[in-house]
Amino acid sequence: MWSTIESYPSILLLAQDDAATSPLGPLGSLLPFVMIAVLFYFMLIRPERKKRAETTSMLENMKKNDRVVTIGGIHGVVVNVQKDSEDVTLRIDDSTNTKMRVLRSAISRIVTDDGEASQD
Repeated sequence: MWSTIESYPSILLLAQDDAATSPLGPLGSLLPFVMIAVLFYFMLIRPERKKRAETTSMLENMKKNDRVVTIGGIHGVVVNVQKDSEDVTLRIDDSTNTKMRVLRSAISRIVTDDGEASQD
């Protein structure tokens, strides 16, 4: 009577191959997640911090007679800015001397003399 290999379970256990192990060990499976986190930091978080620092510096260095553009698109000239206040007074029309108070954080960019904006 012919016996099949399935009738000998010990042979089946010996015939099994070891599980394929990663050459990097158990931490090798975490490597892709670490790489994604590093990429995420350099592509998203770091540039945003740099932009926020530039914007804060621009708003702190704003002075009288600077031409500015608000986040709403209103163009004006700074008439009054105080270091300890969040309010900035803008003159938006020279002929009627129309003035407007806005928050310092509402200033989008300072326009330089050559027409280019210092902050986009």
